[in-house]
Amino acid sequence: MSKKAQKAEAPESRFDGLKWAAVGAILIAVAVGNSYYSDESLLYRVLGGLLMGALACAIAAQTRQGAIFWNLAKGSRAEVRRVVWPTRSERNRATLLVVVFVFFTAIVLWALDALFGWLGSMLLGG
Repeated sequence: MSKKAQKAEAPESRFDGLKWAAVGAILIAVAVGNSYYSDESLLYRVLGGLLMGALACAIAAQTRQGAIFWNLAKGSRAEVRRVVWPTRSERNRATLLVVVFVFFTAIVLWALDALFGWLGSMLLGG
């Protein structure tokens, strides 16, 4: 097994099921609490929900699947940094090409619609 494959594999814990149950319980508590405390200020409910959501994410990150997801997210971020983004002139040229192509396609579809409409009215005697 290569180093990358070993790195992507996180050790399985006996308590992963318990951790996922805790995450589910926290998310259910947020939903029920938001409904129960509907008379309270929206700001307090949102802040409480965000804090509880952060706690749920922290617990989920401690599981095997959470560790794999975290490694995937870090790898994706590294890949985004390696992307060669187009220059402004390349971007503008590509945008102009797309606009011209869409305009040309719209004209062709309009002409076909008019032609078939005219043919249909001729055939039906309109």
